[in-house]
Amino acid sequence: MSTPSDIKSVNLTTLNKFKENSEKFTCLTAYESTMASVISDCGVDVILVGDSLGMVIQGHDSTLPVTMDQLIYHLECVVKGNQRSHIMADMPFMSYSTDDLGLENAKRLMQAGANSVKVEGGEWISTMAKVLSDRGIPVCAHMGLTPQTINRIGGHNVQGRDPSQKEKIINEAKTLEKAGAAMLLLECVPGDLAKIITDELKIPVIGIGAGVHTDGQIMVVHDLLGISCLEKPPKFVKNFMENSASIQDAIKNYVKDVKDLKFPSSNHTFK
Repeated sequence: MSTPSDIKSVNLTTLNKFKENSEKFTCLTAYESTMASVISDCGVDVILVGDSLGMVIQGHDSTLPVTMDQLIYHLECVVKGNQRSHIMADMPFMSYSTDDLGLENAKRLMQAGANSVKVEGGEWISTMAKVLSDRGIPVCAHMGLTPQTINRIGGHNVQGRDPSQKEKIINEAKTLEKAGAAMLLLECVPGDLAKIITDELKIPVIGIGAGVHTDGQIMVVHDLLGISCLEKPPKFVKNFMENSASIQDAIKNYVKDVKDLKFPSSNHTFK
């Protein structure tokens, strides 16, 4: 099993090898240089500069107000602090409402230092995934609970429990892989559904609230540190600061628990 010290720089080849070797990898959000440096130094494989900054940094009640210029500002801060991690950047709300607009904004993120971009959506983003992939921009498709569509789906509800919805998510995941998506992120789906998708796709699958069987795990760093902006943290959140002496220890414990299959446990998984 690889250790963080073995890997000088994490890229897509690294993440694909993790999947091939059945090794778990870790992801955390970061929004500024100092925390990015700490996260990377503690062995986290992927840093997501997420539009979650709208809630944990800006104080909004959703991710929707975050603009492309704001995302790029935080991305540039993270790039300066990063040591070895793969940097993924979110495409903010309405920044990819057309394929041409998505290409232009993905270009801006890559030029600002991202190694890949994350786009929320199912089959409808398959053309964009191909357009970006064909032009050398790796895409992580984000399925399941997609926060940018919170007003349409009616809240932070688990996705894929209904048999027809489950089948749709599986088929759309396969479509996105075929279109050229380099990774898939599943949020708030039952653990058994996440396992099926992870087993059937060749690309790495990252989970948040998706059980232990995905190839990688991601958390919002504020949640990991027990300073969630939500009054009641979601079921899949674990406060790693409770039994840690420092922020560095909390992050290292997260990395170890993911790689040792101790996190997420059944208590953090939707049935």
